[in-house]
Amino acid sequence: MLYQVSNGSISYGDEPIVSDIVFEVKNTEKIAIVGRNGCGKTTFLKAISGELDFESQSENKPVNVAKTGNPTIGYLKQISFEDTTITLEEEVKKVFKDMDFRKKELAEMAKKLEEDYSDSNVKTYIAMEEKFREDGGYYYEKEYDVLIRKFGFTDEERKKTLDEFSGGQQTKIAFIKLLLSKPDILLLDEPTNHLDVTTIQWLENYLKNYEKAVIVVSHDRMFLDNVVDVVYEIEYSKLTKYPGNYSYFVEQKEKNYEKQLKDYENQQKEIKRLQELVEKMKHHPTKVSMAWSKQKAIDRMKKIPKPEKFNTKTFKSNFKPKNQSGNDVLFINNMQIGYDNQVLSEVSLDLKRGQKLGIIGANGLGKSTFLKTIAGKIEQISGEYKYGAKVEIGYFDQQMAMYRSSKNILNDFWDEFPNLTEQDVRSSLGAFLFSGDDVYKDVNMLSGGEKVRLALCKLMKRRPNVLILDEPTNHMDIVGKETLEKMLQEFEGTVIFVSHDRYFMKRVATKILLFENGYTRQFQFGYDEYQEKIAEEENEEISSSKINGIKTFGKIGTQNVTNSSNARESKAEKSTKTLVTVTNNTTSNNSGTTIDATSLIGNDSASTNASSIINDVTSTNTLSISNDVASTNASSISNDVMPTNTSSASNNVTPTNTLSISNDVTPTNTSSASNNASNSIKKLTKAELGVSDYELGKMHSRLRRQLKDIESEIEKLEQQGEALQEELLNPEYQSMYSKLTEIQEQIDENEMLLLEKMEEWENVNNEKESLPEL
Repeated sequence: MLYQVSNGSISYGDEPIVSDIVFEVKNTEKIAIVGRNGCGKTTFLKAISGELDFESQSENKPVNVAKTGNPTIGYLKQISFEDTTITLEEEVKKVFKDMDFRKKELAEMAKKLEEDYSDSNVKTYIAMEEKFREDGGYYYEKEYDVLIRKFGFTDEERKKTLDEFSGGQQTKIAFIKLLLSKPDILLLDEPTNHLDVTTIQWLENYLKNYEKAVIVVSHDRMFLDNVVDVVYEIEYSKLTKYPGNYSYFVEQKEKNYEKQLKDYENQQKEIKRLQELVEKMKHHPTKVSMAWSKQKAIDRMKKIPKPEKFNTKTFKSNFKPKNQSGNDVLFINNMQIGYDNQVLSEVSLDLKRGQKLGIIGANGLGKSTFLKTIAGKIEQISGEYKYGAKVEIGYFDQQMAMYRSSKNILNDFWDEFPNLTEQDVRSSLGAFLFSGDDVYKDVNMLSGGEKVRLALCKLMKRRPNVLILDEPTNHMDIVGKETLEKMLQEFEGTVIFVSHDRYFMKRVATKILLFENGYTRQFQFGYDEYQEKIAEEENEEISSSKINGIKTFGKIGTQNVTNSSNARESKAEKSTKTLVTVTNNTTSNNSGTTIDATSLIGNDSASTNASSIINDVTSTNTLSISNDVASTNASSISNDVMPTNTSSASNNVTPTNTLSISNDVTPTNTSSASNNASNSIKKLTKAELGVSDYELGKMHSRLRRQLKDIESEIEKLEQQGEALQEELLNPEYQSMYSKLTEIQEQIDENEMLLLEKMEEWENVNNEKESLPEL
């Protein structure tokens, strides 16, 4: 047990929010806290983080908060920036201060081994290196790159100072720091807000495989289904635990309610029967004792409370368009959208009455810009769009949650509909949960969710026949989302909406418009079918890639992609291909001198293997040889590249424990590679060999068979390497460092075997080429 609370409560002022708290966190549990807006979910997270205190339930039952060890607790709202003048990159890398220090310590210990290779020093180094590897020392810089990219920051933005980013972007930066800090208990409050679908899916995989505990508050049902294995619900100030994901919680809650209601009704029937017997028998002297016995049976019963109905209070609206539009609603032809003549995307579309168009795609591709354009808020850059007959538009901007007004709710709404009576205004507001004295609240004092409800109330009152909605479910709880889903499903008009809530998209959309890389694609079906179609396309692309011979050898994050025609060169080309073999656990530093493998960490290598592997060197425009390392400061083998279209490589391999490699690219029109051991293959004669034509034929045949067998083994190793590399890049393993290290070691071993086989092939091929022709 990592963390436990019992006999606790949380209050806001004198008003209790959650009572009788019994809550526990096991080592790697993924826990969801769910409930209606305002029930105390965020307050509960603050209490776990230590920002607030749990209170005792009563004087007789003091609150008990127990922890195993001293677990670190990470909470997004606790992260702030001390200096906003530093860059994003500098701020995020603060998380790695301890890891950088340990890296330097390991390098210093490696240097110490060069001077004193005693058993004690070796044991110390091995222990330090193993711990460094287990804690992700070889992958933390790669993980930093992945998170920066997944959260939508470009290479240019890494160099921007923090004060150049918006509040939402700063929140993302803080989120990245939180994930990289890897606390023992990770607290997340609405983590999917403002993330696109691709990033949400990546985050799901990351959290599922996070090797520590996660507690999340979210209204994203699909996210909860894919991540959590325990659900705690706050309802009527009580905290109830349900094992399983969100869907199981909903199902189990319904079953529990029905069972408790049935048990309660059966018990009430039994109590009523016994009470009737008591009433009949207590007036008969001979049956008084029996009457008392029945009464005691009633008194001894453990009374089953009547279950409270689910808190499903939500807004409602009998929403129908005032007028029906024509069948043709919206036609768009090659319309380019964007700002300041910077095109974000080009759209073509033909939308009919009654269709529900769901718009998806990564952030920054123009989804909201598209809605603003067709709503008439901004101009298109080129192209045209045209609405059909009798179209009446209702537009909901995602910034409605930031709406400000000095008026109270009643006057703010009434000013937009001055012809209504006060009773009509109150009735409309009441349908969206603004009733009684609530209508006199200032709009500026409302929460984001309440402002969204007010905006929807105004929108529905106008009764348009085409709804344009930009992230309408932001700030809504799950019951509110379900209500809006039902309203839109039953809506007789046309809906065009952007949402990153996949469950909402699945329930509402009948047609999908996908924004990607400057263009759009239409899918004439709903979200489930869209996902199936995309999965089919990805599988076809993978199959095509394999057929075309895509190779992905190398360390994590490095892909060397080679076309099959280049990867499997002719035998003559292979004989001229540069092949570098690293032996005796040595590697080259920047100056070209040699160092012992024990100092590999000092050169920022990304692998625990002491050998350095250079692969996939082909005779292309330039020749580059590099050690795959995880840092920009890593040691590498330098190449002198001249301004030519071809390359020449020279390899000097010495039979000692050192390696020296130099590549000089000269301004010639042919690629050549020479080895000091043999500059050319000398053709032998039959006389020098002392063989007959028959024996020479057998020699040719034997060597051809050997080459074929080696080529078959090389192909198998290439396939194994490709499979291992795909496994290494699996997002499910992003935070599983021991697994990544295991796969990386297999890749290293596979690459070494591949290089040995390539060298063997070259030796056999040289032997064959030296034979006289038949």
